[in-house]
Amino acid sequence: MGAASPQPPAWLTLDAGSASEPAGVPVPGAATRTRAALHETLARALPLPDWYGRNWDALADALADRLEEGPLTLVVRDAAHLLADEPPAQLGTLLDVLGAAAAGGHGTLRVVLRDHPDRLPALRHRIAAALGGHVGAPDVT
Repeated sequence: MGAASPQPPAWLTLDAGSASEPAGVPVPGAATRTRAALHETLARALPLPDWYGRNWDALADALADRLEEGPLTLVVRDAAHLLADEPPAQLGTLLDVLGAAAAGGHGTLRVVLRDHPDRLPALRHRIAAALGGHVGAPDVT
């Protein structure tokens, strides 16, 4: 008998796009296939400060600062494209940065990965692989 599918962390939602788009900052997934493109896209979408260095440490700092202003929801459309042209470890690093920001005691961070229902299983698999085979803590309810 197979194990139950892992659940994403509380701050991360995978969305099949069947309902209206959730409120939040739209991030076009097709424009985030590489690290450089992701950083540029986030710098424009949020917008991030001039000092933003377009690297993972700078993203962590900029998100912490942004969350001091209040809650933030990022809605990544066509999320299957997210860092698709990078090694899987880069997606893991992004998820680590986002998870740390979500747990940082600042305003609430929520990330919605939105895509066609046919592409969500592959995206869920990429996320699980990037996080070492688990997408989040098991549901204990």
